[in-house]
Amino acid sequence: MTSENGKAPAVKLSLPLEYQQDLFSELRSEDELVILARGLGLLRVVTNLLHSYDVAGNNLIIVVGADERENGWIGEALAEHAAISRAPLARGLSQVNTDMMSVGTREKMYSQGGIFSITSRILVVDLLSKLLNPESITGLIVLHSERIVATSLEAFIIRIYRQLNKEGFLKAFSDNPEPFTTGFAPLATMMRNLFLRKPSLWPRFHVTVAKSLEGRKQAEVIELEVPMTESMRDIQNAILECVEVSISELKKAGTGLELDDWTLDSALHRSFDVIIRRQLDPIWHRVSYRTRQIVNDLTVLRSVLHALLTYDAVSFIKYLDTILAAHQPPPGSTRQNQSPWLFLDAANTIFETAKRRVYTGQADDAEAPGVNTTLPDSLRPVLEEQPKWALLAEVLQEVERDVYFNPTIRDDSNGTILIMCSDQGTSSQIREYLQTKDVAQDDNPDGEMIQDDSVKAQSSAAFMMRKKLRGYLNWKKDFARVSASLFNENQKALEGFTDQRGINGYRGKGPPNKRRRIRGGSAASAGAGRPINGSLQIAEEKTSQVDKLMADIQPDEVDAIQREEVAVDLLEDMEDYFELYEMGDLVVVHPYDGDMDEHLLEEVRPRYVIMYEPDAAFIRRVEVYRSSHNDRGVRVYFMYYGGSVEEQRYLSAVRKEKDAFTRLIREKGNMAVTLTLDGKGPDDPQEQFLRTVNTRIAGGGRLAATAEPPRVVVDVREFRSSLPSLLHGRSMIVIPCMLTVGDYVLSPTICIERKSVRDLISSFKNGRLFNQAETMLQHYKHPMLLIEFDQNKSFTLDPFAEHTTAIATAANPSDLQSRLVLLTLAFPRLKVIWSSSPYQTAEIFEELKKNQEEPDPIKAVQIGLNAGEDPNDQSFNQTPQDMLRAVPGITAKNMNRITLEVDNILEVSNLDEGTLDDLVGKEAGRQVYRFFNKSVFDD
Repeated sequence: MTSENGKAPAVKLSLPLEYQQDLFSELRSEDELVILARGLGLLRVVTNLLHSYDVAGNNLIIVVGADERENGWIGEALAEHAAISRAPLARGLSQVNTDMMSVGTREKMYSQGGIFSITSRILVVDLLSKLLNPESITGLIVLHSERIVATSLEAFIIRIYRQLNKEGFLKAFSDNPEPFTTGFAPLATMMRNLFLRKPSLWPRFHVTVAKSLEGRKQAEVIELEVPMTESMRDIQNAILECVEVSISELKKAGTGLELDDWTLDSALHRSFDVIIRRQLDPIWHRVSYRTRQIVNDLTVLRSVLHALLTYDAVSFIKYLDTILAAHQPPPGSTRQNQSPWLFLDAANTIFETAKRRVYTGQADDAEAPGVNTTLPDSLRPVLEEQPKWALLAEVLQEVERDVYFNPTIRDDSNGTILIMCSDQGTSSQIREYLQTKDVAQDDNPDGEMIQDDSVKAQSSAAFMMRKKLRGYLNWKKDFARVSASLFNENQKALEGFTDQRGINGYRGKGPPNKRRRIRGGSAASAGAGRPINGSLQIAEEKTSQVDKLMADIQPDEVDAIQREEVAVDLLEDMEDYFELYEMGDLVVVHPYDGDMDEHLLEEVRPRYVIMYEPDAAFIRRVEVYRSSHNDRGVRVYFMYYGGSVEEQRYLSAVRKEKDAFTRLIREKGNMAVTLTLDGKGPDDPQEQFLRTVNTRIAGGGRLAATAEPPRVVVDVREFRSSLPSLLHGRSMIVIPCMLTVGDYVLSPTICIERKSVRDLISSFKNGRLFNQAETMLQHYKHPMLLIEFDQNKSFTLDPFAEHTTAIATAANPSDLQSRLVLLTLAFPRLKVIWSSSPYQTAEIFEELKKNQEEPDPIKAVQIGLNAGEDPNDQSFNQTPQDMLRAVPGITAKNMNRITLEVDNILEVSNLDEGTLDDLVGKEAGRQVYRFFNKSVFDD
């Protein structure tokens, strides 16, 4: 296809389908928000659009929101397009994604023009400091626009751009419609954040899309419903019963929240537990331990449900063992806080049925009553295979027969077989199965070759499963050592403030003189037939049983030979042997990978595609691939477990996307015109003057009017937070600088150090806060500590009590308040400001700046530097510096020495104690050395 533009030469585009061409024409003519259904090739449209601007050679285009892989995709596509179009002026994509790139280098790159993908934090600083003049930008391309909220950096960037550049284009893209349907008038709100007026919606049921994909060139699809085994169905029903009971328990907890959406059907979605946690966040510190435990249990149960359908039987029982260990107190513990679902009959069904899928035996009635039921010395391996494996082998045989009877390919496909699955673990499992499925053919007691296809398919995974069972039994012997630490880790995540030590140090109990007596001793309260800590008892096998089972599955001669054949190929000499592989002989196993799957289809050009697990987006990618190429036939085998959660989740995802687009279409039809105001407030000069008049004349103050808006000097590291954006939204000039002292400078006398509560706790741990307060007191008349809370959480310190025990010492209580009191006693001039959210912080800053002089950015940067030290020398990569600050022994004073002397954190971690002593001093060096050399298994 060729597109003619006024100035640009003829451009060759790769948009073969009608809906892609219509969308491209729309985007070239006007600014809009494009919401495209998943799998319809969003990045292809974006790269063609960028190429159409790139060929002119005199444009400066900024891409915002692209991740590393998308940058790679766009860069390759632009280079390919430039070669095909033979465009001498095309520049391709340049990435600006690190602080290490110097200011001068970035300025030179911007002045030359081209297409740039810049990380948001660098871009906002460059725009505010005028290193990149917004007026010189030709246009802005925003990807993943569903992530943009009013306080995000991307919204800040768009606001700065639109304030100073009215002519440049702005186009936003998203292939995820669901986030646009939550809240009140979500589409209109998003359009305001993006400063756009027109949304463009392209669902799968759009007339042009349907016409493009449902023509004569459709892919051949064979749907294969795989029945689950009886034991898999029993486990699934038991898990769903546990989920249902957990949800009903949550409803009984009386959290005061909207509970209509908390149903079993919604519990199958991936984000269900995240949604519940987000709803409970504002009252999380008031929620009982049991409720928090149930919320955690829902996450666990969903993962078990997923594992049932994807893991093999041995890996599944191993996973259940780790879950049980994480929720079960070690022997001798008196804790009674196991998850409620573990005591249900359904939980027993899960564990027992999962075990029977691996090995089985008869219960021994000769055991004494009251003792845990065990198995006799006659365990035998069962090793149930996943039903999809046998079907996969059948499909491959069918493909083999098809290739045999039709040896010449009549189209441009390679004849490759592409198997797609959900994740890397499943991909490895399928690979191992395909490599070992024929070993059982030779493993016959009579020494005869088995040729019958049904027998072969039935026993095809025996070698792989025996090997996994051997590994599981060896793993089980060592597992007891780590089970206690697993339980402790799980408790740390759950306990929080409900398990703090009291003032007298009694955990969860009253002092001795206040405890109630229990008639008959404490053991009576645990109940008959259950240990003192109320823990769940699972039947364990005897050592003799395990040893005999291990002997039964020892590798024989066939296994030993096969082990050598199935070696890991590191592909070190792949280039020397690549020509030996015929594409028609390849079976490619690959996990779903979003937009990258489009690349995979184009490069592999498969004749057969086996979808091992359902994925709606990939089906559309196959449709687009088939419709885009007249000469490539594709046969798709679509596999799913009938009547399973997998099928329900797939259908539900398709329905949710369709409902989201329906709501968006309805809102677009009823939406009023979005007034964007081009990023500015009213332009009336009189109103602008009145905004700068300070009428507060109490205490002898004078009526003051300034001709320019107020200024705030902000440390560049603070642009990770939303506060600079909110200050800019209140008509303040934000000046980004590399500050040594403080985070915000409001006037020559006011300096503010901002801390979120978590930062505050970590600063108390390593003593950094005391150093920061000391330096602020040295250089500023009014130093202040701002403690800022999250707007979505409660305005109280209670939720953070779980972290405060780590900052306790022998002489001080463990709570955060006492540490703050000590800080104010040590520094009486230090003012503490409490803010419930960034919005309130912006209001507080506005009040503090009244009747104050404006700060001098140059002076603010020089404060805290040594004599003759250049502030530009401080511009090191910030992320490693932040990591290094958290290391015990690292202070503000020795931080610069390490940064100048050592290249990276890896080098710091490998330094010996003597070298560290020379760099940071003996005591600090000892702390740093011990931190990096401490064993991860030590408490």
